[in-house]
Amino acid sequence: MSGLTQKVLIAIALLLGIWLQGMPSDPKDEMNELLLELNEELQQSQYFFEKENSLLLGQLVTIKATLKTTTTLELKVSLLIERDNVHELLRINGIAEASEISKIRYLKGLQIMKILYEKTLTLDHHFTSVATFNDINKLSNPNQYPEFIKMREDMKGQQDKKTGFQLTSILGDNIYASVAHSLISLFNTPSTSKKEKEDQLKDVECILDFTLRMHNDLNTIYFETAFLQKSNDNVSKELEQLFTDYTKPIKYMVSLKECRNNDDWEAIKEKLTVYLDELDRVAKVDSERFKAHKMQINLEFPIDRLLQFIILYNNHIDQGGKFYEKFGIMLNSYEHEQQCASKIPVAYKKLKDNVAITIEKFNTAYKPVEINGSKMKQILYGINEFD
Repeated sequence: MSGLTQKVLIAIALLLGIWLQGMPSDPKDEMNELLLELNEELQQSQYFFEKENSLLLGQLVTIKATLKTTTTLELKVSLLIERDNVHELLRINGIAEASEISKIRYLKGLQIMKILYEKTLTLDHHFTSVATFNDINKLSNPNQYPEFIKMREDMKGQQDKKTGFQLTSILGDNIYASVAHSLISLFNTPSTSKKEKEDQLKDVECILDFTLRMHNDLNTIYFETAFLQKSNDNVSKELEQLFTDYTKPIKYMVSLKECRNNDDWEAIKEKLTVYLDELDRVAKVDSERFKAHKMQINLEFPIDRLLQFIILYNNHIDQGGKFYEKFGIMLNSYEHEQQCASKIPVAYKKLKDNVAITIEKFNTAYKPVEINGSKMKQILYGINEFD
């Protein structure tokens, strides 16, 4: 087995072991299933070529022993020719093994990209649903609550025409100005008794308390979710560019988005087969070995870039998980939730549930792959720090 082949096998095995650490035991988990398949295919390939090479090496031992004992020139020439033929068969086997490993790595890398792309699309859908400003604005703005609107309308008809005033449209939409104006108008309405004022205030106290306390937090959730959505969009674009670079050597010129939408994955496999057949052909020609080496690098380099992309994906998921943990703390910080349960909008509880579910998804469905530091070195170079 060649040194390059051994390093590739070590790297893939290490990648498998690292990814399987902490992976859920659910057999339906796509990534777990994919990596188990990867390991099995690599083992089968390694076993096949080791068996073939073992037989050839056995022949070499026999030829070498016979050469030492034979005295016939004709037999020696025949044995030397046979020895050269066996060496050539070993070289061809090495090319075939490297080609097979490249094919396995390439196709599994393609499947990894497919899985990660689906995850980024799912995240984008989630961020889009949470980052709807209109919904967040309704939660945090008392002017969107019927009870508060009714109180403001009542104030208009009860204001002292000499001292009362109406807010402009701009200030009327400002929650702080609107609340302040409404409270001042309520307390300064001469035609309303103290008891009536207290009753009116009681009707909106939970709404005012909730919106004033949670306004900044809800806006923070909106803007930071919009930031996460932009970050997720950048990760998706990076993956789409990686796919373009990944498939360029085999002359597949369709974008990741188009490939996914048209379910065109089989076409990539066909292009890869053509590429590997050409690689095998030129590798067997002495004058074209440099071309074969270049073709091999062109195939291997994008696979290594995929590993680097996983670091970007990891950082994105880690960041998203931390943001959502913060959102959960914010949404659970409203201290009068039980007292005001009947007045707080249902959308607030749904948002809390959504955030809680998303935190769990960041730890399971979108779970990052731990390949930083020394682990990354092991994957890229096949170096075991304990060697």
